[in-house]
Amino acid sequence: MNFKLKIWRQKNAKAKGAFVNYTVENISPDTSFLEMLDILNNNLILKGEEPVVFDHDCREGICGMCSLHINGHAHGPDEEITTCQLHMRKFKDGDTITIEPWRSRAFPVIKDLAVDRSAFDKILQAGGFISVNTGGVPDANAIPIPRPKAEESMDAAACIGCGACVATCKNGSAMLFVSARVSSLALLPQGRVEAARRAKAMVAKMDELGFGNCTNTGACEAECPKGISIAHIARMNREFLSAKLKD
Repeated sequence: MNFKLKIWRQKNAKAKGAFVNYTVENISPDTSFLEMLDILNNNLILKGEEPVVFDHDCREGICGMCSLHINGHAHGPDEEITTCQLHMRKFKDGDTITIEPWRSRAFPVIKDLAVDRSAFDKILQAGGFISVNTGGVPDANAIPIPRPKAEESMDAAACIGCGACVATCKNGSAMLFVSARVSSLALLPQGRVEAARRAKAMVAKMDELGFGNCTNTGACEAECPKGISIAHIARMNREFLSAKLKD
């Protein structure tokens, strides 16, 4: 399979970027999208040209590093996958593929397709953890938790923090990411102790870092590689309002 690629090239966050055209030939349909970019970069290096910078790590759909906007979709034209799980058979021979970095004020471009997502780390540091003494592991396991609550908490904990929700949202909102972190802890008795402080601290940090507001378009859920539900946003809003009323 042969493809025409329109790739965003940008030296850094302050430099002016632009799309650059490339071609790749004889690509197997079973090649992953990142492998295709590897092939492109290998060809560029052999020509003495600078390779395209892009993020990747596990290549197993676990880490969320492979943050690419492909043909207008976060992680590409497939459902509930990361970019490393996207294969070239999802495209047609001869297609033109447009590849961009995440577009968000809170995610400044490092270079080309790689962006700085450390804003997510700062939100987690603000309250995405349990710091109270909940006893040893046997004691914690002995705490009865209703199965529906446990399942919902695990569904929220599936969030890999890739940032697709932010890149997809027209407002650049991080509400889906933050709400998933809040829900994964607030649904468990161990997390209830700090629930009020957690909700206030994480929402405050999210606003401070320049993320936009949620207007319930549902785009974040549609593009989330782990299918995180926007129902978690409603729970986070309830947690936040409850904490403010107690104040």
